[in-house]
Amino acid sequence: MSELDQKKKSWIKKAGILAEALPYMRRYSGKTIVIKYGGHAMGDAALAESFAHDVVLMKQVGMNPIVVHGGGPQIGRMLERLKIESSFIDGLRVTDKATVEVVEMVLSGNINKGIVGAINRVGGHAMGLSGRDNNLVVAEPLKRTRKDPDSQIEQVLDLGFVGYPKEINADYLSMFKDSDIIPVIAPIAQGEKGEIYNINADTMAGALAGAVKAERLLLLTDIMGVLDKDKNLIADMKEDRVKALIADGTIQGGMIPKVDTCLHAVEKGVGASVIIDGRVEHALLLELFTEHGVGTLIQQ
Repeated sequence: MSELDQKKKSWIKKAGILAEALPYMRRYSGKTIVIKYGGHAMGDAALAESFAHDVVLMKQVGMNPIVVHGGGPQIGRMLERLKIESSFIDGLRVTDKATVEVVEMVLSGNINKGIVGAINRVGGHAMGLSGRDNNLVVAEPLKRTRKDPDSQIEQVLDLGFVGYPKEINADYLSMFKDSDIIPVIAPIAQGEKGEIYNINADTMAGALAGAVKAERLLLLTDIMGVLDKDKNLIADMKEDRVKALIADGTIQGGMIPKVDTCLHAVEKGVGASVIIDGRVEHALLLELFTEHGVGTLIQQ
């Protein structure tokens, strides 16, 4: 096959892909898509570039992407370097005053600016923010309880400066919809008295998606999505099936808070939430621009 024939074959393939994607581009044009970016996708350079390209393309075809990022491994490494010990309760990092200062430095500093830079390098216009900017998110302390195994008395657990979104300035986020700017948000927020809180990135993304009535909440993870007992991907679920799978132990561990975030978001007005494997190149485009998507879609 000549070089020209190879090029023609490539062009025809690309034209076919665009023709297949066009109806989906129209469906989501003008819609807000909130993306939680974290896990392996953040740590792999090729996947990070793929993610940046996807987000820029989403903006270029008329969508309004909002990125919320995590950074647990990077925070852990910095705390180790500074010889600050960490402990966890139910997967949440117990955050004292010294720890929350490091958390903010890592999330709002290197990580946030790195994502902004990656998006800008591939032709986008990203702006780094945290929940503290313009009172985007006002937080309150996150409360967790646990039964004492001996007395069976509920004990309130002290998580320190771990927060939960109490109020969200959705009007501030709406300003980006009609601009060419892609907001990239670190999950840090301020309390009513000025104290700083660390917020779980999934929780932050879900709360923001609900506040702006996003069409989709996309949670990038390090697995295919929600799996059944035979380890096959469950393509879509509604609330009753989610609860049944939690009850029978199919959904367990760290997947439980993710599906809870998804359900809470759709209850607040999000069109649907999707748990996606962020290790797949162009996972966002495959989810949004193909008939069946690549993750587990959760809706009411």
